[in-house]
Amino acid sequence: MAVSRSAAMLLAPVLVLCLLVPLASAFYLPGVAPLDLAKGDQIQVKVNKITSTKTQLPYEYYSLDYCKPEKIINSAENLGEVLRGDRIENSPYTFKMKEDKQCKIVCRKEKLDDKSAALFKERIENDYRVNMILDNLPVAMVRKGDRIKTYDRGFPVGFKASFDTKNKDEKFFIFNHLSFVVSYHDDAETTDARIVGFEVTPFSVKHEHDTWEKAQTVLKTCNPATKAFVTNRQAPQEVVAGGEIIFTYDVKFVSSQVKWASRWDTYLLMQDDQIHWFSIINSLMIVLFLSGMVAMIMMRTLHRDISNYNQMDTLEEAQEETGWKLVHGDVFRPPTNSGLLCAYVGTGVQFLGMTVVTMIFALFGFLSPANRGGLMTAMLLLWVFMGLFAGYSSARLYKSFKGTDWKLNTLKTAFMFPGAVFVVFFFLNALIWGQKSSGAVPFTTMTALVLLWFGISVPLVFIGSYFGFKKPAADDPVRTNKIPRQVPEQAWYMQPVFSILIGGILPFGAVFIELFFILTSIWLNQFYYIFGFLFLVFLILMVTCAEITIVLCYFQLCSEDYNWWWRAYLTAGSSSLYLFLYAAFYFFTKLDITKFVSGILYFGYMLIISYSFFVLTGTMGFYACYWFVRMIYAAVKID
Repeated sequence: MAVSRSAAMLLAPVLVLCLLVPLASAFYLPGVAPLDLAKGDQIQVKVNKITSTKTQLPYEYYSLDYCKPEKIINSAENLGEVLRGDRIENSPYTFKMKEDKQCKIVCRKEKLDDKSAALFKERIENDYRVNMILDNLPVAMVRKGDRIKTYDRGFPVGFKASFDTKNKDEKFFIFNHLSFVVSYHDDAETTDARIVGFEVTPFSVKHEHDTWEKAQTVLKTCNPATKAFVTNRQAPQEVVAGGEIIFTYDVKFVSSQVKWASRWDTYLLMQDDQIHWFSIINSLMIVLFLSGMVAMIMMRTLHRDISNYNQMDTLEEAQEETGWKLVHGDVFRPPTNSGLLCAYVGTGVQFLGMTVVTMIFALFGFLSPANRGGLMTAMLLLWVFMGLFAGYSSARLYKSFKGTDWKLNTLKTAFMFPGAVFVVFFFLNALIWGQKSSGAVPFTTMTALVLLWFGISVPLVFIGSYFGFKKPAADDPVRTNKIPRQVPEQAWYMQPVFSILIGGILPFGAVFIELFFILTSIWLNQFYYIFGFLFLVFLILMVTCAEITIVLCYFQLCSEDYNWWWRAYLTAGSSSLYLFLYAAFYFFTKLDITKFVSGILYFGYMLIISYSFFVLTGTMGFYACYWFVRMIYAAVKID
């Protein structure tokens, strides 16, 4: 009793931290609070990374020879932003609230050097897009041709085209004039307003002028006095080494009925929502129907088996036992590599706790896209603090296997999965660093991750293991024989490889439609926000992992094969194989990645995601099967 009280006293503050720290990190982000602005108040546009879906390698905005402010200032970033490669800095684009500007000169690049010109051409060739931020809203282009107003994030660096009918060689042109539209919503009680929209239309125009007088220069191609406004009919600005480029912009403020709390709604309309929702609902209904049928069949079959077994014992019939009751003396025999299984189960519990809490926060809007990096920050912190439950569950299972070296088991739990992921992540980060991309995690951040791992997660795993191993092991419902029973030859459809691969299809089927949208948000730079449906899909995933594992475990025991421990884990975990194969299919059908390094990055990160999915689903299936086996053998009378 003293041990349980001390454990409760120790676990209570840790549980509070598990909930409060990610929540605090989600709210403690710059620019999330409303910004009340009066007419004439100065607001500055910030610049973020430039991104490309072709290379998946982000770069800093000022890696290109754009106009720079007098002093470049980095905005405060959280851990999630750094890991995503965000580099938020100030810019020379400065507006005054409700004051329209036309043909505003930002700067002039008198002679573009060879290196800058080549870099501009390379970024245009790889379809890079520029990301800017105003009051925490990303700049976006209105997507043409849609029935409703939807956006594309950012705007292209430039484009390739051939305007010469004789010479078909394409040339590179830069978008050097930006036409901004800032939407605002007036406060009914005050004269202040809040920004609710930030749109841009980029133009490429070869500006003409007589004499250069810096910001006072009168441009012939962009002069409100002569009504020479920038349009697509003007000659575009070609990227040529030694050529002149003048950067300009317009800004127009328009009143909007959209309230500040709803300003992200339009940004999130990136896909046809009806198709999205119909596909998810259709998938959920199919999976629910199949799961219900499987559950009903299992309950009726099991009820008949248990009734028959107990009736034979009651009537003392001298009949030979058949089916799953025959292996009751070996069903709880510890498996080979039991320590490794315990480590994987503990890691799966850690993942499960992190996933559930993160989804709950996201479901209530705490981790919306407005909170840049908040989702990733919360997931990392929750993973660290959930190490307590990883150690506890791993030690409890290890003790039930009659294990004695709990410290070695704890080390496996604390280092095996994170160590493998860290090695892959370090290798991928080295590749990104070799490409001089802003997506490379800095050394200081890498050190912080290691400190979180060794300083918090590992000690919590040891604390959880200590209390888990202190607690008495759960008694098995039947005794285990000293001599293991020989497993009879199995039919081809009950071979481990076949049954494991079959078992992963249903869990994957529960998530593959939602997986498409998740991959699109990750690799095509679109927002993901349907966390309510994601939570429902996750619940269905848990149900399907549990039921398919139980069904195949029942068939295995009926075939007098008692080696169910590892197979239960691998049956549900095999869905990760289908996830990785689907990721490969997505790569070749939806993405336009041609760079070798970018391909390695894609498959490297998808390998980490698939490995994590394996640990998560495997643990779900294992615990469901563990509960099922204990339940059925406790329900029959064993002499």
